[in-house]
Amino acid sequence: MKLLIISDAWHPQVNGVVRTYEYLAEELAKKGHEVRVIGPADFALKIPTPGYAEIELALFPYRALKRMINAYAPENIHIATEGPLGWAARRYCLKHAHGFTTSYHTHFPDYAAKRAGKALPFLYKPVHRLCKNMIRRFHAPATAMMIATQSLEDELKDWGFETPMHRLTRGVNLDLFYPGEKTLFHDLPGPVALYVGRVAVEKSIEDFLAMEWPGSKIIVGHGPSLEELKQKYPDAHFAGKKEGEDLAAHYRSADLFVFPSRTDTFGIVLIEALASGLPVAGYNVTGPKDIITEDFQGALHEHNLRIACDSALKNGTPEMRTEHVKRLYTWENAAAQYEATFTLNNDGNA
Repeated sequence: MKLLIISDAWHPQVNGVVRTYEYLAEELAKKGHEVRVIGPADFALKIPTPGYAEIELALFPYRALKRMINAYAPENIHIATEGPLGWAARRYCLKHAHGFTTSYHTHFPDYAAKRAGKALPFLYKPVHRLCKNMIRRFHAPATAMMIATQSLEDELKDWGFETPMHRLTRGVNLDLFYPGEKTLFHDLPGPVALYVGRVAVEKSIEDFLAMEWPGSKIIVGHGPSLEELKQKYPDAHFAGKKEGEDLAAHYRSADLFVFPSRTDTFGIVLIEALASGLPVAGYNVTGPKDIITEDFQGALHEHNLRIACDSALKNGTPEMRTEHVKRLYTWENAAAQYEATFTLNNDGNA
């Protein structure tokens, strides 16, 4: 089957959405499907995302996207994101009566409201309400909306989403992420607490950086808040962006993974950390509470990150965490879940 995935998040970006569709495309190809991903790099006109200069968005993409879709003639269309490409793809599908599925990867209302509220606190609630209504409208005509966890489904239903929801979990590259020799951080006091992800206000990294900690704090990633946080917290170690084996070595060499975000819908980095043998500490919110469900995986707390960190270090073994990931989080399972929505799209095309 010819599958088309349209995403505002794609190469050369590095994030959880990109990794999701990299691995999904690979697994779907193994099952005999032909997969194409269209992203911003396929368009001549692009602009930097406000606040994220390293992320480009396609500008006025509809006509070029229409030509690409018609030339490829996909049997199934999946719209991964709610950016300019996502809206253009949605317009195409509605105009041509082509069924489509969507995914809810990012808590955009929370992200936008938090960034607006940082500058002008009174804007938080109206921006959140406006974005929530816009995103609900975006997904409404989809034959199915793919979401990662039950708590996210519950939250979206509370927000008034009526689009049929189907589970799309995530996986880990177990050839890359596994427990092993700690090759880094030998000169740093322990325990070594690690954060991996975008360095931005919506990730609440300051909760981690401001936390009292007897060991060392490592930040892997980049983003708009990087320079500000480096100056404000000189005792932390900012390693920059890491990929591949270098990233895996940072996971393996730490003692604890800390995830302070309250706005993520899943967090692939959580299962990468578990696969690498690390216990996880975070808040008891959507994403972490769906993944960290047993004491041996780590610990969550409603509002005190330090308590979660201390508790996470006390239970379980690297082997227990790795085996747990092997049982529950594979890209083969995710691809099978993705395949299950094909009939829904076909019904939409009838």
